[in-house]
Amino acid sequence: MRKIINPFVHSKQHDYKCFGCSPLNDIGLQLEFWEDDHDVVCKWRPKKRFEGYMNVVHGGIQATLHDEVASWAVYTQCKTAGVTSNLDVRYKHPLMITDDEIAIRAHIETINRRLAIFKTTIEDHNGKLCSIGKVTYFLFPQDIAREKYHYPGVDAFFE
Repeated sequence: MRKIINPFVHSKQHDYKCFGCSPLNDIGLQLEFWEDDHDVVCKWRPKKRFEGYMNVVHGGIQATLHDEVASWAVYTQCKTAGVTSNLDVRYKHPLMITDDEIAIRAHIETINRRLAIFKTTIEDHNGKLCSIGKVTYFLFPQDIAREKYHYPGVDAFFE
């Protein structure tokens, strides 16, 4: 696996406070990502503040995790920026809040010039599948991604 660099952290173009991935957002998820073959993987430790039912990660937070890992797959695997067109999450097993790491993964199922569809998964610290997502992203042409959405190019994500 190789670490994906977050190039937005030092961006002078905008105030970067993404709820999912900004380390500068004190109330956010502060996610970090790795590339594993053609997948994007995130390891994360759920905190109590993201609770729904007692000791269970809120379903909306889980949906955000699916969406966020897919967005980083858009950046690094599709080599552009995009926006979520559709998000479908199937909850299979409660995702408990513990001190252990969970794994979030995105894999491209299909891609064409305008759309990418990802299968995303969240597994608990024991490897038990807790939820499955199908995330569709509308992909921007690279010139629009750079001009309007501050996409720095795929090389900015890797050393």
